[in-house]
Amino acid sequence: MSAPPRSSPGSLPLSRLAEPLLRRLSELLDRAAPGKGWRDLAQRAGSRGRVRLSSLDLEQCSLKVLEPEGSPSWSLLKLLGDRGCTVVELVEFLQALEHTEALQCLSHSGVKIVVQPDSQAVLPGQVVKLCCWATGHPFVHYQWFKQEKEVPHGNSPELVLNPVKLNDSGFYICRVNNESSFVFSRWARLEVCDLQDMSHDLQEQSHDRPFATDKVALLIGNMSYWNHPQLKAPMVDVYELTNLLRQLDFKVVSLLDLTESEMRNAVNEFLLLLDKGVYGLLYYAGHGYENYGNSFMVPIDAPNPYRSANCLCVQNVLKLMQEKETGLNVFLLDMCRKRNEFDDTILILDALKVTANIVFGYATCQGAEAFEIQQSGLANGIFMKFLKERLLEDKKITVLLDEVAEDMGKCHLTKGKQALEIRSSLSEKRALTDAIQQTVSSAESLARNLQWAKAHELPESMYLEFKCGVQIQLGFAAEFSNVMIIYTRIVKKPPEIVVCRAYVTDFALDLDVDPKEANKGTPEETGSYLVSKDLPKHCLYTRLSSLQKLKEHLIFTVCLHYEYPGIEETMDERKEVNVGKPLIAKLGLHHGFKNNSCLQTCCVANNPFHKQVESSPVTTKYYLPSHHRPNSCPGVYHPNTVCSDSMRQPEACSCNGTSSMLTSRHKVQNYSSPVERSNIPIETTDDTVELEFLLSDSLRFSKQQ
Repeated sequence: MSAPPRSSPGSLPLSRLAEPLLRRLSELLDRAAPGKGWRDLAQRAGSRGRVRLSSLDLEQCSLKVLEPEGSPSWSLLKLLGDRGCTVVELVEFLQALEHTEALQCLSHSGVKIVVQPDSQAVLPGQVVKLCCWATGHPFVHYQWFKQEKEVPHGNSPELVLNPVKLNDSGFYICRVNNESSFVFSRWARLEVCDLQDMSHDLQEQSHDRPFATDKVALLIGNMSYWNHPQLKAPMVDVYELTNLLRQLDFKVVSLLDLTESEMRNAVNEFLLLLDKGVYGLLYYAGHGYENYGNSFMVPIDAPNPYRSANCLCVQNVLKLMQEKETGLNVFLLDMCRKRNEFDDTILILDALKVTANIVFGYATCQGAEAFEIQQSGLANGIFMKFLKERLLEDKKITVLLDEVAEDMGKCHLTKGKQALEIRSSLSEKRALTDAIQQTVSSAESLARNLQWAKAHELPESMYLEFKCGVQIQLGFAAEFSNVMIIYTRIVKKPPEIVVCRAYVTDFALDLDVDPKEANKGTPEETGSYLVSKDLPKHCLYTRLSSLQKLKEHLIFTVCLHYEYPGIEETMDERKEVNVGKPLIAKLGLHHGFKNNSCLQTCCVANNPFHKQVESSPVTTKYYLPSHHRPNSCPGVYHPNTVCSDSMRQPEACSCNGTSSMLTSRHKVQNYSSPVERSNIPIETTDDTVELEFLLSDSLRFSKQQ
């Protein structure tokens, strides 16, 4: 199979490189180490006859340092571009200087494919869509190829074959380019065959390694609780897990701080992506509890104290996932599983199916809490700290989690206090690394995947021209599926203007943007610690969270303040910007509960008797130190037995008798109501306490329920 013709971008004139890329190169050359700066580049370039530089040229470049925002490197690159220097020549000069950072900047100049085309096996007459979505500045172009031939009219992100024919079978690839570079998508195989051929192929595949028809993941991290202690680790845990799962070809949606209705609607949207054979992974980090064998995820708006009606039942979500006949259901719960004594509701749930390929990874065992560890201002949950080290390994998922459990068991910080529990009904050797191989795909399934992909589009970078001659770059970056960074930078200023400032303001009230935390000089000042290294420098940054609450288009104002010499009055100009609904805002998660809400159960409230609900045969493994094993099965409530106070608190995996240096995640405190005080247990997170363990010299422990 031969590749399509690749017209190299190296022949592109240097003068046609996008301005943001030239600015970035200028910054790198201006602050380069000796031997790698703009003068060294000029010396290399000057050795070429047609781009020879005079001493006057170098002097003019050098004088740019006297201007407020002048750059000798910018002046040099413009000069080289005007004299016909090409990108490939610039690369040669930089290679001679061994300026690796500038070379990387050129090789990754803004085009990034975020949705790859998937291979498909279909029947003649169906509607087939091959999708390739990319981001780039200022915009990107698409061209589809079938083997080495261009596809007529294949110039959009979606290649639609309607109806598909037998001779459409083959390998397809998409070339995406912008002004300065290009990338190719991965190859997608389209196989159009009749029913007999497909039946034969599927019989042959049954003897091979299992595969997924698709992989989708929903990651939720709740931190900023309205009525409960704040958490720190979910932000980092969700971010790191997102990056790992994307390397395994998962379509990942990562969301921070969801209310009850937002969590339910996010799960409902996630369920729409599940079909037969799909691998579905749901990860939750935040407050949680477990009653009568049912686990509950706590939204950020849950009252204090909360009950099951205010939370999402894990077993109910899993049941809805099973109804989609998924190839693998992985549920990773990074939360506490202590008993919520204030909630006497008993959920009567239908039994889970036997052949469901379920894998539960509980960050801690029943009746115990889960911890988070803090270092250098950021925090990881103990579970994620060890999971991320092994997640990319090509092993059966239960084997991988077994090894994570063993790693956690060696951790001195939580030994005897937190132990991973694995529950599985996995009957096949399925792994997160299994390849994606689509069988018969319906147009509805493709449309749903496309809708989810579109809900992760960022606004295009743009340049705003003001009447005074100032030009501002407005750029956007995604930190999570519902968190976006806006950065602004002045890229052009007339010399007669002595002071110039630009900032963004007037955001929708839905987003609740604090003006004191907007337009900061570093991403960290806005609360964005995770993507700061990927953002351009010398900008003002504003972090917009909770994009799921956006009801209308995102409209804001860019304000420009500037001054002329000798005039005390500050001049102002304003421009309104409309960037549509970015990222997850398109899905409308802010709406009220939908009819297919994932928690519609039969409840028995305040019932002193517990009816044992029959469940599917699931293998349960407890990884507990030998000195801390329970005398009986944890969390078992016998039928027709009164649940007295002495029985409600399982002893298994509790932290009774452990070191006082570890703060307990669940403490019984007095809950103050406006009328009276009563002894209602609520969850709390104490201040972090320094621990002098061998694992780290400055590790801090706190609770991450």
